[in-house]
Amino acid sequence: MVEKTIFGTMEDGREVIRYTLTNQNGVSASFLDLGAIWSTMLVPDRNGEMADVLLGHETVADCLVSDGHLGEAVGRNANRIGGAAFTLNDKKYELTANDGPNNLHSGMDFYRNRIWAAEYETGVNQVLFTLESPDGDQGYPGNASIRVTYTLTDENEVKIHYEGTCDQDTIFNMTNHAYFNLAGHESGPALSQMVYIDSDAITAVDKVLIPTGEIRKVMGTPMDFSDFKPIGRDIEADYDQLKLGGGYDHNWILNAAGDINKVAAKVVSPTSGIVMEVYTNEPGLQFYAGNSMTKAGDKGKLGVVYPHRGALCLETQHYPDSPNQPAFPSVVLRPGEKYASECIYKFSVE
Repeated sequence: MVEKTIFGTMEDGREVIRYTLTNQNGVSASFLDLGAIWSTMLVPDRNGEMADVLLGHETVADCLVSDGHLGEAVGRNANRIGGAAFTLNDKKYELTANDGPNNLHSGMDFYRNRIWAAEYETGVNQVLFTLESPDGDQGYPGNASIRVTYTLTDENEVKIHYEGTCDQDTIFNMTNHAYFNLAGHESGPALSQMVYIDSDAITAVDKVLIPTGEIRKVMGTPMDFSDFKPIGRDIEADYDQLKLGGGYDHNWILNAAGDINKVAAKVVSPTSGIVMEVYTNEPGLQFYAGNSMTKAGDKGKLGVVYPHRGALCLETQHYPDSPNQPAFPSVVLRPGEKYASECIYKFSVE
């Protein structure tokens, strides 16, 4: 079932519509045509009580100034590009520096600031958002057509499918910047939640969080999540990568890169019993532990103030700074090719 409601209005009077998908189990997920933002995720805890496990904003105005990019569909390129520039076909493309010297999430003219076209079919638990991105948009070459499809299954999965085409060689690397707290979005810090990542290595970063090119093994280090452990156990460890990132904000190289049938990551809340599994066909997973969530708190849904490290992000994508790193899997898309990326977040209880 798909339900349409008005979420709010833009300054120019345009309505922002929320699309709420509900499955046969009563699980629901809602999405906005503003930025193709994933807005809510209601799942049952071990007592059968419904919990919204997705952080988000209550108003259009808050969505438009979200420093944390809560729930946004991010493109054309997610994550960081070093020096806010890249070279493609011997031509240098300048981007906006909005993260120190780097470009982050293709800002500042984010896709989340735009109303996307939306389509859905009666009886199909799915909504499709489309966006046309003209040549030069955000500094990228080519006229690009972008499709983001969200599907809620009766197995309590949210499936996200990204597609892109372009009439020139360009860069494509999308993700969703969902923030999860499996004890409920209002429950406070997420440091006790247990995380597993199917990875033996990270792309090590420098002082501005750009990969150095080093592929660093994680075994025996605080970056090792090959066995379940609480986020907070090692996050303050005296380890160079944690000091540089202010905590976890790194790309893990997935062992099953490209295989959407293998669990890439898993999170469990000891408090609620809610479990989330992540599947993807992408080679990398950016695990971010909410280090930049302000110590004063971030304004969230229903008057909730989200605290420092009040959630975690598991962003499926290609590696950071891939346009400038020839040894990394390519993010170049050429005319006649189709960019296709898939991610599944599956919810259950233990």
